[in-house]
Amino acid sequence: MRPLLLAALLTSDTLYAATPWQEDAAKQIPAFAEQLLGTVRQAIADGGPGAAVQACHALAPQIASEHSRQAWQIGRTSLKVRNPDNAPDAWERRVLQDFAAAAASGTPVAQLRHAEEVDGQYRYMQAIAVGEPCLACHGATIRTEVENAIDQYYPHDQARGYQLGELRGAFTLSRPIAQDTP
Repeated sequence: MRPLLLAALLTSDTLYAATPWQEDAAKQIPAFAEQLLGTVRQAIADGGPGAAVQACHALAPQIASEHSRQAWQIGRTSLKVRNPDNAPDAWERRVLQDFAAAAASGTPVAQLRHAEEVDGQYRYMQAIAVGEPCLACHGATIRTEVENAIDQYYPHDQARGYQLGELRGAFTLSRPIAQDTP
């Protein structure tokens, strides 16, 4: 029964009605996601999937920093991280586990979102589903050159073996509550 209730809570628009920053948080994600994906696509076009791994390693933290503006901090996390700097904190881990349970119960990954006030911060997470472009570096079958690049840049990688549509992780945003509303 808990997963069904959880799925309803995670996908319910009423969860967001009392949070003034939900819409603003959600608006931060598309430009961030598109720049990350654009960087990967350009690297693949320029040098193949192995080059995309190198580009992610070098540029993803900078892209997250560029999109962390106007009090918002933005990033990505997962239960199976590639970059240990993106490991979830306790709150993010709990939300990711709830997302995983909801997805396992049949809730579409694209519908999974959660907002909450935590320790003076407004926190928002939105699930990331594995898309076709993700499979070259995160799928069950990865080319040897890509595996070698992953092993070189991310020696503690856990983010392989995914299938299309699975929960990859989530965008995670936070901002101080004490600041003016958007």
